[in-house]
Amino acid sequence: MSFHAYIFFSGNCAEAFERYHAVFGGDLSLMRNGDAPPDARMPGVDDSVVMHASLKTGDGLLMGSDDPSGDDGRKVGFTVSYTAPTVSAANSAFDALAEGGEVTMPMSETFWAKAFGMCIDRFGVPWMVDVGAAQDD
Repeated sequence: MSFHAYIFFSGNCAEAFERYHAVFGGDLSLMRNGDAPPDARMPGVDDSVVMHASLKTGDGLLMGSDDPSGDDGRKVGFTVSYTAPTVSAANSAFDALAEGGEVTMPMSETFWAKAFGMCIDRFGVPWMVDVGAAQDD
């Protein structure tokens, strides 16, 4: 069994997932309302709205979609966690995610990890980025 994060966006899901793809690589899939058969589309919703997005990287899977009823506010009650293979990879991912957003805890070594930091990206999604204690560059 596995659990995966699913994030709802207020109209900028495609932009967010394209950014995450640029940061993490992997296989990106975007299904827009206009890609669905006419009888399966969300009624009264523009064809460009993302019905489902997925980013597969290694064993990880991040999913999301646009929520046309969303309020454009910060996403609360969850944090997406990313464990990088090296300190430099963690720093690179963190810097890319924090660009245009807000750093809530700068990347630094902690007693539990070689590197750990927290930020809220420009899409309002909170992130934790770390490297395991045994991992190094």
